[in-house]
Amino acid sequence: MRRFIILAFIAMLPFTKNAVANDVDPVVIRQHLITALKSSKTTDSLFNRLDAIKNKTGLVTGYIATLQALKAIHAWNPYNKIKHLNRSEKSYRAAVAADPTNIEVRFMRFSVEHNVPGFLGYNKNLANDRQEIITQLKKKNYAHNDHAFVSTVVKFLLESKRCTPAENEYLTKLLANLK
Repeated sequence: MRRFIILAFIAMLPFTKNAVANDVDPVVIRQHLITALKSSKTTDSLFNRLDAIKNKTGLVTGYIATLQALKAIHAWNPYNKIKHLNRSEKSYRAAVAADPTNIEVRFMRFSVEHNVPGFLGYNKNLANDRQEIITQLKKKNYAHNDHAFVSTVVKFLLESKRCTPAENEYLTKLLANLK
């Protein structure tokens, strides 16, 4: 039991208030984000952990923005849904300003805007994000991202039906090369 507590404490170190953004493992955060899709408790817990980080990078701010959007999904009150979406949009702007070429930040914002109903007006950045993601993929600016993540991004872009025929052709070839 004591060993478990020590291991649990060590596992939580990257999320303590004294943690810096460099301690965040994107693979672990992505797994938690998947769980957060269905769990408001996970959403709130992960949000609080990431929000407590000092010196946030653009990527960490992007994760926070995604969690704010997930809070909108979990909220039942329409006012709170809009409030969380507004906060998410503001955080995404900060994340993109801090790291404009980061594929993951752009992808998170693209996926949120793609899934929010169009009549709400939260889809202003879809074309710009799509173009920047594809530009960075062409530059192979994803060395810090794993192939599974890049594959997920490419599949999502293809399935979104928001790409031009030329972009679809490029993405299809890229996806085949990633396998």
